[in-house]
Amino acid sequence: MKKVVFMLLMCAPLTVLAQKFGHVNAQEIIQVMPEYTKAKTEIDALQQQYEADLKSMQEEFTKKVKDYEANAQTLPENIKQRREQELTEMQQKIQQSFQDNQQALSKASQEKMQAITMKVVDAIKAVGQEGGYVYVMDTNSGVPYISTTLSTDVTAQVKAKLGLK
Repeated sequence: MKKVVFMLLMCAPLTVLAQKFGHVNAQEIIQVMPEYTKAKTEIDALQQQYEADLKSMQEEFTKKVKDYEANAQTLPENIKQRREQELTEMQQKIQQSFQDNQQALSKASQEKMQAITMKVVDAIKAVGQEGGYVYVMDTNSGVPYISTTLSTDVTAQVKAKLGLK
């Protein structure tokens, strides 16, 4: 029995040394993907559209405020109150539109990036399985330390798997 335990203890370090570990820079891969470039262009266009819409609403609001301020002295009290209420509602609508636009932009960005990220994750898994790696860690994942000398950089292999240069 002692011989079996001794043999296991002697073989355990060899087993650990025989395992392969890899690291990858997923952000570097994502940034060269055509899907990322397309998604970024679409998100930027959407953001510009939202900004133009809000700018138009803000300009209309400013025009109405100036008109109100110019005529406030001559308006009857009931019309004055109605215009103030309209301006308040308009300002609230602008604020709500801004919040809605931010949420829609965030959602669109998440949806587009999720598909891209999953494609990269699948490629990393495939490279890991094909190469017999125990772990393939992302160097940008916030892991406190990844030894780049004791693990293999598989970034180029993942890029190749995705058809990237």
